[in-house]
Amino acid sequence: MSRRLLGVALTATLAVTLTGCGSGGSSSDNALEIWIRQAPDSDSAKTAVKLADAFTKASGVKTKVVALFDDFETKLNQQAAQKKLPDIVINDTAQLGNMHSQGWLREVDKAALAGGDKLSERAWVAATGSDGKFYAAPFSAQAFALIVRKDWREKVGLEPPKTWDDLAKLAQAFTEKDPDGNGQADTAGFVIPAGTKRGYASWYASSLIYSNGGDFIKSTGGGHFQSTVNDPKTVEAVQYLQDQFCKTKTVNPGAVSNDTTVTHEVFEKGQGGIYLVGPYVLARFVKSVGTDKIEVLPLPKGPSGGPGTLGEGENVYMMAGSDQQDAQKKFAEFAISPEGQRIGMNKDANGAIVRLPVNTQVDMAAERQDPRWKVFQDAYANAVYAPPVPNWAPIRQDSADSINAVWADCSSNVKAAMDQLNTKLTQELQSQKAS
Repeated sequence: MSRRLLGVALTATLAVTLTGCGSGGSSSDNALEIWIRQAPDSDSAKTAVKLADAFTKASGVKTKVVALFDDFETKLNQQAAQKKLPDIVINDTAQLGNMHSQGWLREVDKAALAGGDKLSERAWVAATGSDGKFYAAPFSAQAFALIVRKDWREKVGLEPPKTWDDLAKLAQAFTEKDPDGNGQADTAGFVIPAGTKRGYASWYASSLIYSNGGDFIKSTGGGHFQSTVNDPKTVEAVQYLQDQFCKTKTVNPGAVSNDTTVTHEVFEKGQGGIYLVGPYVLARFVKSVGTDKIEVLPLPKGPSGGPGTLGEGENVYMMAGSDQQDAQKKFAEFAISPEGQRIGMNKDANGAIVRLPVNTQVDMAAERQDPRWKVFQDAYANAVYAPPVPNWAPIRQDSADSINAVWADCSSNVKAAMDQLNTKLTQELQSQKAS
């Protein structure tokens, strides 16, 4: 299938959001094709279009934005098989190893990237491959915090949690004390995307693991890594969450099958009151739940470590095979500039594609008036990124499968499951020649 025909097919089946015209480096007008992992009709996709339009106005380079959410990586694989990768991909930091291992990414010369010296060093960590070289330009960062139903917390008469025990008590009160006052036992404490799709169970658990001083794997130097997933601190965190599913039963029903799309709706419908999540849903919940009903609280550090939460975000990836390498670089430089970062932040409105700015010259407080953003920014100071193994995706997926299983089956022994997972991750690191 030609690139033009593939574009028509994608547009018809996935309602792709476009701006400009043409289709990447092979089109007649040579528009720069930019893919972003966002729902086509979302506010975030519209923000991506604004960013691309501003870049076109500043540079004269025509652009075409393709917004896809479902099966994003599958569609990229299809393009790669036809040697028709887009010119630019804005995608998760955790996907760097996967895309680099397949030869999709151009190396980035940090020193030659205008504005690269203005980006935070922590953000550059997420653009680093297992060989220590850079394969992306940092674009957006985020850490995790608790979005809590403030009105429920005040109704049950509890203070913001300072420990994991406090957090468990708050979840239990939300489950048992009818915080919405409707006289029915229809509320839960935690809402958790605990399914295995895209590794969500591992993705969620990682913040608890990091806040307890645990980890999945650790670097042993020289591009080598060792699995540590059966470390007592990691086991303690997974056990804590199993207790919420199985002993106190404070997690929303069906969580073990849910991804984030469903979990967002569970929170919005008032079916649960504690959501450990990134800042990208804050504006959405302000609008859908009510600004006076929600608060953002830091995740308490665990009994054996902390503080720490998952750190992630999005990079601008300059894809291999493009005949527009100069335009790729110009777009990356615009995206990381103060102007590009501000457009991506979208102030306090829904649709931010820059959650926390990576450019140190951008003052978030000057761009956003909602003080709840600062909780996420403070958490980022202790955020832990996925390590630069050749391919993080199978490690996250294997971890999600194992963690989901001990949450779904309350008879499961967490320590035994983590021992088995440790063996799997050790084998995976060996297969990646990273052990």
